[in-house]
Amino acid sequence: MSQQESRQNREDYRRYVAFAPRDRRRPIIRGQDNGRWTDIYHVILTTPWWGFFLTVAGAFVAVNGAFALLYLAQPGSIADGRVSFWQAFLFSVQTMGSLNYNDMAPRTVYADVLVIFEAFFGILNLAIVTGVMYARFSRPFARVVFSHCLVMVDFDGVPTLMFRAANQRGNQILDASISVSLARQAMTREGIVMRRFEELELVRARSPLFALSWTVMHRLDERSPLYGFTIEQLKEGQTEFIVLLSGTDESLAEMVFARHTYSPDDILINRRFVDVITFTPGGRRIVDLSKFHDTVPM
Repeated sequence: MSQQESRQNREDYRRYVAFAPRDRRRPIIRGQDNGRWTDIYHVILTTPWWGFFLTVAGAFVAVNGAFALLYLAQPGSIADGRVSFWQAFLFSVQTMGSLNYNDMAPRTVYADVLVIFEAFFGILNLAIVTGVMYARFSRPFARVVFSHCLVMVDFDGVPTLMFRAANQRGNQILDASISVSLARQAMTREGIVMRRFEELELVRARSPLFALSWTVMHRLDERSPLYGFTIEQLKEGQTEFIVLLSGTDESLAEMVFARHTYSPDDILINRRFVDVITFTPGGRRIVDLSKFHDTVPM
């Protein structure tokens, strides 16, 4: 590989990592096998609610429209004389929904067979939609908020990188664990640019009960991969801090997960977070999330 090609690869990669990690849209993946079309369940669960209801409504109209055309294929099959497409469509809707308030009825063997098939299809369709709705509603998720910024300040005499998380539900997340990975651009001796990940050692990476606020800290000492680095060097390396939090929600009795990312632009130096926990005269804790992202100078 020539020096010019190596430099071009580095520039292309730099443009990719500069925008792609911050883009929350899914990437375009090419060259997949045909098995991706069978992963319908994953597509249904990850589709936004508006897209899900729009798809169900579209399928409902399409299926009933298809049955309406089949009823119209034999004149006189559901009523004496000619019927319009709209009338055949309504008859199909009423058949699939088991509704009995239409003057039309099957009048031929052909129509009887279609009604039997459509009624069976309607039962299957109701079961599938009910199951999918339950799967979407029953998916456990965490309502965890992360601070908008990281702060770099001395703690116990050691420069420390901090951010905090809060459980917005106010219940307990049992055996909660959090990890912070450092993702940055690196180049091998052969001139190949790679994205490398290093896990940062935290002062406290686990909490038996996570209910209110959790300040996550990483000491910037000699053991830290960030030791001696400046903000400009982190930006040059297209650095990102990837945060993953997991635990068991006591109300749901299910594992819940939350994630967040920070960039070097999110780091504030020599500032600390505003305290968000106070107490009532009766001794009850108050968590003021309106101040959760606020910082003050040291």
